[in-house]
Amino acid sequence: MLQPELGPIVDVDELGDLGRLPDHLVIADVRWYLDGRSGRAAYEAGHVPGAIYVDLDTALAGHGHPATAGRHPFPTPEQFAASMSGLGIGDDSTVIAYDDSGGGTAGRLVWMLRILGRRAALLNGGLRAWPEPHETGRGRMFAPARFTTRPWPSDRFADADESARAAASVDGVVLDARSGDRFRGESESIDHRAGHIPGATSAPWGANLDPTTGRFHPAAQLRAHFAELGVEPDGDERGPLICSCGSGVSACANLLGLERAGFTGARLFVASWSGWSADPDHPVATGP
Repeated sequence: MLQPELGPIVDVDELGDLGRLPDHLVIADVRWYLDGRSGRAAYEAGHVPGAIYVDLDTALAGHGHPATAGRHPFPTPEQFAASMSGLGIGDDSTVIAYDDSGGGTAGRLVWMLRILGRRAALLNGGLRAWPEPHETGRGRMFAPARFTTRPWPSDRFADADESARAAASVDGVVLDARSGDRFRGESESIDHRAGHIPGATSAPWGANLDPTTGRFHPAAQLRAHFAELGVEPDGDERGPLICSCGSGVSACANLLGLERAGFTGARLFVASWSGWSADPDHPVATGP
């Protein structure tokens, strides 16, 4: 069973007896698709037995914000606590989240919980790492749980101005988790303009995964990967380290990868490209 110190990514065999998972362990299915497919429908077609479904749009994002806040702004602490409570995730819960991409959406829930000091981790390899048979139908519902409201830690976030300064600086790094073609501005059917923040580095989050197994690379390999992208080791000399993507979702997979690799202090630009590109005053870069 899981040890007291829970890393950001866990393998199935770390969960112990899969047929007798304890009540405090919540398995969360966080499937969501950029192309508009229904994550709920995918969940009902087959999910980890006993897993709950967590809707990215309703439970993990706020609403009523201007376009410059991005497509998935953070909910207020009160909204997030109410959503978690309604899902049966409480103060004592340990959450293991998964999707079918390897962490591109489930990473958002895991990172949100971890920065609040909650026990949460990403299931390494996602749905395909779980031994079949899968469960179908509407799935499990937990009774509401007590989830104490805590403020979001401001030091884990960066705004547009901070991201611009970091990308333009000599020692700062802004890692853009989107696909290379979107980063380069070769295609953009979702957000206002094509391209990237000037000075940002292309860092598709899928590069954290072994292409054969869909699992995160070991820590040493991830350290080497991020070092190649310009991320310096922890220390006073390292500049700002900020993660961005389309709307602050897949960037969380890079944040968890950085944590697995031993880098600390990375921040999330929540609005990401969707918010940046919505402001006509923000410059846009294209190409590699």
